[in-house]
Amino acid sequence: MVLPVATPAEMRAIDADAPEPTKILIQRAAYAVANAAIGMLGGGYGRRVSIIAGKGNNGEDGRMAARLLTRRGVSCSLHQPGTALRDDSNLVIDAAYGTGFRDRWDSPPQPDSAVLAVDLPSGVDGLTGQDRGSLRAQRTVTFGALKPGLLLEPGASRAGRIEVADLGLDISGCRAALITDEDLQEPLSQRIATDHKWSNSVRIIGGSPGMTGATQLAAKGALRAGAGMTVVSSPTVEAAELNLPTEAVARPIPPDNWAAEVLIDLERFSALLVGPGLGTDGETLAIAAELIERAPIPVVIDADALSAVAAHPNCLKNRSAPTVLTPHDGEFKTLTGTQPDLDRCAAVRSAAQHAVVLLKGPTTLVANPDGDLIFVRSGDRRLATAGSGDVLAGIIAALIGYHPTHLAVAAAAHWHGRAAMLAEPGMIANDLPSLLQPARSAMLSS
Repeated sequence: MVLPVATPAEMRAIDADAPEPTKILIQRAAYAVANAAIGMLGGGYGRRVSIIAGKGNNGEDGRMAARLLTRRGVSCSLHQPGTALRDDSNLVIDAAYGTGFRDRWDSPPQPDSAVLAVDLPSGVDGLTGQDRGSLRAQRTVTFGALKPGLLLEPGASRAGRIEVADLGLDISGCRAALITDEDLQEPLSQRIATDHKWSNSVRIIGGSPGMTGATQLAAKGALRAGAGMTVVSSPTVEAAELNLPTEAVARPIPPDNWAAEVLIDLERFSALLVGPGLGTDGETLAIAAELIERAPIPVVIDADALSAVAAHPNCLKNRSAPTVLTPHDGEFKTLTGTQPDLDRCAAVRSAAQHAVVLLKGPTTLVANPDGDLIFVRSGDRRLATAGSGDVLAGIIAALIGYHPTHLAVAAAAHWHGRAAMLAEPGMIANDLPSLLQPARSAMLSS
């Protein structure tokens, strides 16, 4: 199930609206922290814990947890932020500062013992993930909902394993969530007995001299993700030279006015993918923008076609079918004029005016024009290889017909990441398509 994500400001409003007094919420939080500590310690009696407790509610959580742990035989020592810790601790509980902290603090040296963070590691910005000096935690107990700073780097790498403690707060108004394997059950189980090869078909426009590998990878991604028919064309490369997978169809189109040729039977397809390896000369971009504007079906705009949108932004405004943009940071600057700032959540939401936007990164973000946001954390550094984005574009094209569109796009990104996790070190993009179905089996059986 998607796991709600709340910004620090949203959590303050949620806390303020809670019917229970703050003291009760602190008690619930403290019990969650104490239980997590006992689990990390492997018991209570004879264990030693250092607790860094600040002045605010985060510190109160730590002080209350100390009282609960003491009742269970744990020797607890309380420390103000900036003071030395005891050397013989079996565990350090970081309750120095909460989500509202915006400064730096004099954190102690990283201890030899494990660290349990309360709500988030102190020094990590709860909104952006920026690290202003934190202890690396092996585990973080956060309250009510996940925080962006726990999912965005470098904060995500400082938080360790994250547990969300339910304090009875009303988080139903959260507009952001983290996608999980369970959310892929529906998009990955859509085939029915009456389906045929055209039930989920993908049209791909891309490829240019020296860049045909991009269309090959996109076609493989679409086919392995369930496209029953994949037809590929390039305006600058002969169809026979595209070297597509055996199952894909190479169709010639004229080098001029090729949008009109593509539009002739485009309604027969479930989705259109434009951009992998397409090239960025002015005429190509202008024709690509015309095709995007006139296409009556869902369109995935990837790679070079993002430059077509940047040069001809009006091509998105009158579209009625779903549209998806898939930039990395450099392409995001091409689209918007600026790199994503520290608040990547606000940046991607702002860009999603006329389309769903997937912003690639260590944490991939997917936003729709309504302001809904999904975090994707399934992949790792193995995806930082040429061509992996082309595979992702093909997967998105195969899933984009499912609703809501932003969830289908996030499901594609999550599936893409889960496939990469099955790869050996040294993975190349061409390895990814064959790993999609093993990843699918693992997710559907989880």
